[in-house]
Amino acid sequence: MDLQYEIISEDDIEYCRDLCNELMVFQKSRSCIRPELFDSMNFDTRMVPSVKSALHNYIVVVKDEDKIIGYVYSNISPKEAYSNAFATFFDLSSVNRENAGCLSQFYIKEEYRQYGVGSKLFHMSMEWLQQFDDVDDYFIYVSNGNNDALEFYKRKGFSVSHEILDGFITVLRKSR
Repeated sequence: MDLQYEIISEDDIEYCRDLCNELMVFQKSRSCIRPELFDSMNFDTRMVPSVKSALHNYIVVVKDEDKIIGYVYSNISPKEAYSNAFATFFDLSSVNRENAGCLSQFYIKEEYRQYGVGSKLFHMSMEWLQQFDDVDDYFIYVSNGNNDALEFYKRKGFSVSHEILDGFITVLRKSR
């Protein structure tokens, strides 16, 4: 195994298409609350709009030789971006600054889990997010049924804040 971590530009997000779509299928397979909501979620409806609306984006892909086996996508966005037709992800008044940080998408092919890839990607994202002095609040959204991810983020210092959409998504939060 020859793993390489590569930061990519917004112009290259197409590299994440297949894995992002795999992530949506994975999330639906684990979901026990309203799994049908994932039917309309894919690279074009989730990642592309998020990248376009964010103030700053950070995307890292992991390759084993030439095969992309995982990625993480984090962003800095105006807090108002988290209140939309789909859901209000957190109480906007609880975020003192204008912008919030988010580890938005995180996926590693199953056969590459348990090799420290997730911890490395998480660490890279947190370092990137914490460089923005105008951001004090960081969020992660975990789909229902993805208990491994929930426990991973809790071990990394995030706390469960609340649930939205009747438990469809668990919101985790960490403040600077």
